[in-house]
Amino acid sequence: MEASDLDGETSPGVALTRDLIRRPSVTPADAGALDILQARLDAAGFTTHRLPFSEPGTPDIDNLYARIGDSAPFLLFAGHTDVVPPGDSAKWTVDPFAGEIVSGELYGRGAADMKGGIAAFAAAAFAHLAKHGAPKKGSIGFLITGDEEGPAVNGTVKMLQWLTEKGESFDHCVVGEPTNAQDLGDMIKIGRRGSLNGRLLVKGRQGHVAYPQRADNPVPHLLALCAALKDEPLDQGTDWFDASNLEITSIDIGNQATNVIPGEAFVRFNIRFNDLWTPETLKAEVRRRLETARPAEKFDLSFDPCNATSFITKPGPFTELVAKAIQTETGRRPEFSTSGGTSDARFIATYGPVVEFGLVGKTMHQIDERVPVADIDGLTRIYERILEAYFA
Repeated sequence: MEASDLDGETSPGVALTRDLIRRPSVTPADAGALDILQARLDAAGFTTHRLPFSEPGTPDIDNLYARIGDSAPFLLFAGHTDVVPPGDSAKWTVDPFAGEIVSGELYGRGAADMKGGIAAFAAAAFAHLAKHGAPKKGSIGFLITGDEEGPAVNGTVKMLQWLTEKGESFDHCVVGEPTNAQDLGDMIKIGRRGSLNGRLLVKGRQGHVAYPQRADNPVPHLLALCAALKDEPLDQGTDWFDASNLEITSIDIGNQATNVIPGEAFVRFNIRFNDLWTPETLKAEVRRRLETARPAEKFDLSFDPCNATSFITKPGPFTELVAKAIQTETGRRPEFSTSGGTSDARFIATYGPVVEFGLVGKTMHQIDERVPVADIDGLTRIYERILEAYFA
């Protein structure tokens, strides 16, 4: 008999993960995922708030904030219930929103990223409250958005602003993103690099390929400018960050004719940058490199709005508390890392110290996203240890 037939014997963390997976909350839809979590939190004694936010040009998003306790220290758990689309469902071993367990692994979109992390923290909080009762000193909270996989406009940012307006602040935060590469306990994210997108338009003069003297082909100029951007490293890295890197992500000319010299060419690029840079200083450096290689009137440079700056929570008592809880449970000393892409921790970091630790992320965003049920239970126990140590 498969474990999927034993619904009554699954742990609270696994059962809640399954319930959340069964709500197809593909950004920006919630599909009832927050209703499930809110009902469990209400039943456990949390005060909950639904926080829908809107902004022109972006989808409306529903969010959830919950807190139990009214004093410091305040440990906040943050995450997202929205997920990316499943792709071709026919290619999945099981229905991506069925939450089925096969050979000890729970399948479903969001199992790793990050409904399993949310369920594990909730199960840990409920176990902690069952053991100790409502906190007489200190607070536990949840900040859960439905807009992490989307534009990230009407979610965590606005919830944090709402908290500030209400006079609330947290002392430390754990984000339950899937941080581990291979095994539970491998890695804690203590920071992230920033991300900046740019667009370069190089102007030329269209003409016939047989009469190049009458045209100005922008492609060689474009290649020279790309070389100017790439030839020299942006930096050599810092104590906690790898070197910043600029990657050309697209070159577009849009010319289907073989006998026409194009009139313009486009490049898109992305820069992942460390704490040596701000978006403003990075933009200035990109422009300097381009203007050194080619007069400014020969190209147009623009940048997308940037809401992804770098951040670091330097190792200290809080990071050590989390690392010790992980090592005690798994026997592994986690690596402190700033690798990977961006997350909502970049917004949280401006309000207080934040680390990220969750499940193994090998299958996130893939067909057959899945996690071992043993890892959900292990993560729940780690979070329980964090709560015990934090409120000791």
